[in-house]
Amino acid sequence: MEGAVLVSEAVDAGWHVIEQFVAPGADPISGAGAVRHLAPGVMDKIATTETPQPVLAVVERAFAGREILDTAGFVVVADGVADPGNLGTMLRSAEAAGSDCVVLTPGTVDPSNPKVVRASAGAVFRVPVVEDTNLDEVGLAGIVRLGTSSHRGASHTDTDLRRRVAVVLGNEAHGLSDDADVDEWITIAHAGRSESLNVAMACTVLCFEVARQRRSGS
Repeated sequence: MEGAVLVSEAVDAGWHVIEQFVAPGADPISGAGAVRHLAPGVMDKIATTETPQPVLAVVERAFAGREILDTAGFVVVADGVADPGNLGTMLRSAEAAGSDCVVLTPGTVDPSNPKVVRASAGAVFRVPVVEDTNLDEVGLAGIVRLGTSSHRGASHTDTDLRRRVAVVLGNEAHGLSDDADVDEWITIAHAGRSESLNVAMACTVLCFEVARQRRSGS
């Protein structure tokens, strides 16, 4: 990962930072593993961004196990989401709205992708992420799987989101298939001409409706 802010977030969240690489003139992050001071110009060659941050770190993956589903009450499922920026934003919204975990089905972009980490603004370290888990496993945990659609299902504001629910969002290009393994369908009503929202935007709307209903009790 790149950037002092993200490295600090990982440390604060208890993730194991193996080592950090620091450009000339920059200060290392306290508690972020062994410090490797780089020669001038080296960071420009090893970083993945066009304008590199002065601190880069290698962090050990620490994602959650499937057992978290047994007690989770509010789950977000990314089903085949391919774009790193979208997944990162979904993680950020899920964490901000109080989701218990985010489930990634097979085929979803790797949550340790540097672009995912950056787009999540550190949320990837704070909301539990369960990888390579299918919708059937979510259902077996007793969670109501709410498939999202641009054209079918009840309005998200008319759906009881105070239950143990998993909000399931599909691939950017195709969405969820009509025969997806879900229990109910929900939709976000549109007033304009757009056919659907971007998957990350839809995730944000739905996550905060879950949070609103749980705060208000209705």
